[in-house]
Amino acid sequence: MRAMADRVTRRDFLNGMAIAIAAGLAPSRLLAARPPQAPYPPAQGGLHGGTPGAFDVAHAIRDGRRYNLDLVAAQESADLVVVGAGISGLAAAWFWRRRRPRSRILILDNHADFGGHAMRNEFRVDGRFLLGYGGSESFQSPSTLWSDVAKELIAALGVDLARFDTAFDRTLYPSLGLSRGVFFAREAFGVDRLVTGDPMRLVADDIPPDRMNARPIEAFVADFPLPAESKARLVELYTSTRDPLAGRSLEEKEAILGRTSYRDWLTKHWQLDERTADVFYGRTLDFFAVGTDAVSARDAYDTGYPGFGGIGVARDADALKEMEEPYIHHFPDGNASLARLLVRSLVPGAAPGSTMEDIVTARFDYGALDRAGAPTRLRLDSTVVAVRNRDGGVDVGYVRDGRMRRVRAGQCVLACYHMMIPYLMRELSKPQREALALNVKAPLVYVKVAVRNWRPWVARGVHEIANPAGFYSRLKLDYPVSLGDYRFPRSPDEPMVLHLVHVPTVKAEGIDLRTRLRAARATLYAVPFEAFEQHARDELARMLGPGGFDADRDIAAITVNRWGHCYSYSGSSLDDKEGDDERIPATARRRVGRIAFANADAAWDPYAHAAIDEAHRAVGELAGKPKKAGKSSG
Repeated sequence: MRAMADRVTRRDFLNGMAIAIAAGLAPSRLLAARPPQAPYPPAQGGLHGGTPGAFDVAHAIRDGRRYNLDLVAAQESADLVVVGAGISGLAAAWFWRRRRPRSRILILDNHADFGGHAMRNEFRVDGRFLLGYGGSESFQSPSTLWSDVAKELIAALGVDLARFDTAFDRTLYPSLGLSRGVFFAREAFGVDRLVTGDPMRLVADDIPPDRMNARPIEAFVADFPLPAESKARLVELYTSTRDPLAGRSLEEKEAILGRTSYRDWLTKHWQLDERTADVFYGRTLDFFAVGTDAVSARDAYDTGYPGFGGIGVARDADALKEMEEPYIHHFPDGNASLARLLVRSLVPGAAPGSTMEDIVTARFDYGALDRAGAPTRLRLDSTVVAVRNRDGGVDVGYVRDGRMRRVRAGQCVLACYHMMIPYLMRELSKPQREALALNVKAPLVYVKVAVRNWRPWVARGVHEIANPAGFYSRLKLDYPVSLGDYRFPRSPDEPMVLHLVHVPTVKAEGIDLRTRLRAARATLYAVPFEAFEQHARDELARMLGPGGFDADRDIAAITVNRWGHCYSYSGSSLDDKEGDDERIPATARRRVGRIAFANADAAWDPYAHAAIDEAHRAVGELAGKPKKAGKSSG
């Protein structure tokens, strides 16, 4: 088992030496079988998200390929064409339908499934049906962050936020004595060691503060494989009220926190050596998609990281509210159920049922999504290559099955990646083109590992593991949600879906955030499916082997959800460049003729509620305001 895992080492991955993923890559022996012309995308295993089939046409355009709309006659027409079937594109179609019920709408998307980052993964293990989320996972702090518009939309779809209070079992893992742990990998710390009882709270935590089964910080740190002096400095970091910026004004402190990385805060202001600072490096990857060297001390402070007990600067009020709101607004398949609710509303007959409960297990008829004559049609595997305002309408060109096609639209909403739009629209002004290109998105990978039981986790006393120096920065048992006919596996003897997070990083002094993200994405695309499997097998065995885990016996299937363009760019105070200028997002999303711009990219904020708000704004620009309008961002 170890020999197999060692064929592709962590060094190979970080250096980008692994072979590139190609359409003809031989499947892994653990690759959930993909039947020829599989009719149901959520049940397909293997590689999801950013696959060659989804991005090859777009990458060709990026590399200079151009498509001439005049060479193809329009084959069909629609009142509205929406580019992108993620949450924002689907919400745009929904808002348009509410304003103009008789309209004909066509939604185009380059992926094999709808939902965008809200990807659904289905498994069957030993006869048990399991669900997983392959991307957008929850409603982030709806009481704090969500606008009236976003709340009204989900309420109209039948979502009752209070239902998650009972659907999400916040007591299951604590009742089994499980805590969070930190894994110290031998490559960075000289020995493999799992330390349990982590007391650090997460942003919008799903575990109640009094049920974390945490240990006192002194006892927790005492088990770290570090020298005594390093452990003493860590305890001081967590508990001290010393002010590293004593004598500075509040304004000076704010400025320093904003332009100092959290890693520099640890090493220069708390005198942690590099190895000790590595204890935190990968812990920021899941939430920020960058390591501590690219996260500001200000952001670390606002999201609960230690080292600010005596700083005397108030934490951001909205961040405090966000931290306090429980992270429980989660369907068993994450926000894929929100996308499914939208599609079921837009395309009657696509799926049975009418509630937030029955959407979880509803089986969709993908053949119904694009039926001739239907008021709303959703067309997958269709990459848009050109968009033009022309003759009182919009011409949209897209490639499907290797052939270019053209559709005539009255109006168009581009709810796709904003950095792609300059390649699609020649008529953009130079300032808008440059603004759109600045939205460089962060890469992120969610790997779902279906296992036959989760007894080793209970034996090791953990439900979640931070792996700050490993390939997978976070490994955890799935969120315990039972909704409708779907029952979460409450017994450790039942099959379970594990959630593993990988974020490629590039460490280098003096490189701005956008350059880091581009380099990290190039690194990610050089990693084959087998490498994700091998690292999953290796790291799970090293963490859980002492609890009885055996990869050959226990792993039933692996699905990799790879997003080369995931979190929308949201600026970095460390760079002090364009991303922090509010005029840039406003310029980027400015309507051009009959074309408006949606997606979370339009808000420069990678959240589902932002995607909804921007869809509402874009539709309002084209169709006018609805009779009853709520507060909307953008």
